[in-house]
Amino acid sequence: MRNFTKVYITKKGEFAARGGHPWVFDEEIIRMEGTYKNGDLVDVMTSKDKYLGTGFINDNSKIRIRLISRNTNDKFDEEFFARRLRYAVEYRKIVMPGDDFKCCRLIFGEADSFPGLTVDRFNDILVVQVLSLGIELRKKMLFTLLVKILTDMGETINCIYERNDVKIRILEGMQEAKGVYPLPELKIKTAEALDTVIKENDILYRVDVVNGQKTGFFLDQKYNRLAIRRIAKDRRVLDCFTHTGAFALNAALGGAHSVTAVDISEEAINNTKYNIALNHQEGKVDTLQANVFELLTELVEKKVKDYDFIILDPPAFTKSSSTIKSAIRGYKEINLKAMKLLPRGGFLATCSCSHFMPEGLFVKMLKEAAADAAVNLRQVEARQQAPDHPIHLSVPETNYLKFYIFQVV
Repeated sequence: MRNFTKVYITKKGEFAARGGHPWVFDEEIIRMEGTYKNGDLVDVMTSKDKYLGTGFINDNSKIRIRLISRNTNDKFDEEFFARRLRYAVEYRKIVMPGDDFKCCRLIFGEADSFPGLTVDRFNDILVVQVLSLGIELRKKMLFTLLVKILTDMGETINCIYERNDVKIRILEGMQEAKGVYPLPELKIKTAEALDTVIKENDILYRVDVVNGQKTGFFLDQKYNRLAIRRIAKDRRVLDCFTHTGAFALNAALGGAHSVTAVDISEEAINNTKYNIALNHQEGKVDTLQANVFELLTELVEKKVKDYDFIILDPPAFTKSSSTIKSAIRGYKEINLKAMKLLPRGGFLATCSCSHFMPEGLFVKMLKEAAADAAVNLRQVEARQQAPDHPIHLSVPETNYLKFYIFQVV
């Protein structure tokens, strides 16, 4: 019989826990029985002493406890975590077959019952981000187990690179850092040796795992990019917020007449140019370093009709509930102007990558933009993130990517 500290929570917290959500917030805690250190496992109880689950506790975090189990019989030994990791990896083998398994998200935090842990695979490199103390204290065990599981499957892993250079770690009582994680069995020991080219949808991309955004490449749009390719034939495409040129290249390989890839970042444009050359698409895809908001405004004012397919893949305009109103204004501005630029029969692909922007609100914004632009929209597809970023129905935070394709009619 384990002897974990017992943490008693409010009715509100109990309701959330029974509904499957893995977070217990600090204001939901009534009292505790026992002692603990931050990062320890504790048992969460109702006010009537009924067991709800077991999770990592951290006094530094507003999310005081992150549940990892609801089974009183679980033993939190190495085999427990190995089983969890194996389950997550085997799921990816199913939903990301073939080459897709070589560049995919292996662990997606709470959706895989590893709160605060992200693991992305780029060929023989695993890029990890740890945002919870409970995982941080156990990462050597977890990383060792994960490499063994993949190796036993016949996969080659030569490096684990940590991208813990995010401010949220400070709020959790941890330090920011990045670098190669020193597992002795892995060949790559220094960041200087890290340079990889992945293949996604038969397109090659250079991935900068050291300095690229997040873990180096946005894997969640993998199959949404294929959806673009299917309808790009003979289209004149404007790809806004291109980042790595991924949507632009999929449009080009789909037979687009011409593609213009736009980003305000010089680094993004340079990466896009590199990827264009890597795929021998220099004659099909052009790049333009520009502020998308200003560019769309200028094109509308000049009544330019050069494009019949516009792709909007902006960064998250909101990262908290307090900025939703300003985010809606930003989303509406770019979508409204894109709709004004498109001819009848033209296509618009648009998305939001923030879970703080609920789908209903995003669709409402699109309807209002269409009304203001005096156009009608015919929905071609409504999509979400790729299945290696699974949505846990009890954890709305895992449901974040909204992706739509419309035709102007």
